[in-house]
Amino acid sequence: MSETLHKTPLHALHLELGARMVPFAGYDMPVQYPLGVLKEHLHTREQAGLFDVSHMGQIILRGIDATRALETLVPVDIVDLPVGMQRYAMFTNAQGGILDDLMVANLGDDTLFLVVNAACKDQDLAHLRKHLGDRCEIQPLFEERALLALQGPAAVKVLERLAPEVANMTFMQFRPVTLLGEDCFVSRSGYTGEDGYEISVPAAAAEALARRLLAEPEVQPIGLGARDSLRLEAGLCLYGHDMDTTTTPIEASLLWAISKVRRADGARAGGFPGADVVFAQQQAGVARKRVGLLPQERTPVREGAQIVDEAGKVVGEVCSGGFGPTLGAPVAMGYVDNEHAALDTALFAVVRGKQVALKVSKMPFVAQRYYRG
Repeated sequence: MSETLHKTPLHALHLELGARMVPFAGYDMPVQYPLGVLKEHLHTREQAGLFDVSHMGQIILRGIDATRALETLVPVDIVDLPVGMQRYAMFTNAQGGILDDLMVANLGDDTLFLVVNAACKDQDLAHLRKHLGDRCEIQPLFEERALLALQGPAAVKVLERLAPEVANMTFMQFRPVTLLGEDCFVSRSGYTGEDGYEISVPAAAAEALARRLLAEPEVQPIGLGARDSLRLEAGLCLYGHDMDTTTTPIEASLLWAISKVRRADGARAGGFPGADVVFAQQQAGVARKRVGLLPQERTPVREGAQIVDEAGKVVGEVCSGGFGPTLGAPVAMGYVDNEHAALDTALFAVVRGKQVALKVSKMPFVAQRYYRG
């Protein structure tokens, strides 16, 4: 099986570090290291964790029309995205469903830098080429560049040892930075709810940079297991689980990610696929929506578990769930009927035929600690 899986430029390093490898999005990826998921999670919250996210897709869009072109595919303000900033976006389809979520950064010089999800990167590239191919240059960097995430409260002091200028960056800022003599792109962002950075580095230089960062006393390697528990505590969606082509941004509780200027009453309203569906839902409401769920006992509630009301009627389904090491308790997210979506609503998850009490909760479950200056 492993012969058919792609490998990131850090694959040999993961094996050297004793990682347990699993297939993920077509790649052979580290799910945990000898430290174990629980300690990796807590270490990231307390110090700094290094994640290999090189399976993600990096794409450059170039051309005088690139910003306006990309706006035709996402419900986000790209035209007024300042140089040196990045923004969260979603590709939508004609039904308002989410094809993928992504990050978009403005590099200046009519150049945009995109990071898309690993499992969607080939179809995203095809989508961009089909719709924007005659309006801007589209350059995939799938093989050329790796992506490292350095996350946690100590990330800033670790990375500023290599490049002092990163300490002045604030959340969602993005800039070219030279690290160990290599041309990198660094954003102050991440997928853990903690302060930290994502670093795009030439593939051939990725291992040297990873080793240099791991040599710092604050840094431990962190696998996909802790990445998942960290993002779940932070209330962050995982594409293909918490949203997909059958889910709209309104149902996914992502209205905040639709820029005001692109909303129904905005200066550049609509103009993205499915805008009419999304605006109608915003106006009239939706039948179901994504909510946070706190199990009221120690039993973890996993993806796919049915959610029922006190009468035993099915009112939803869990889309992500597991143990939250920071909380010291299980956490979950799910889609529930709108009438059961209010905070503190008492519900039950069906786990192996047994009902586990749940309470609808606000998210994030653990306060986000992004550095906003």
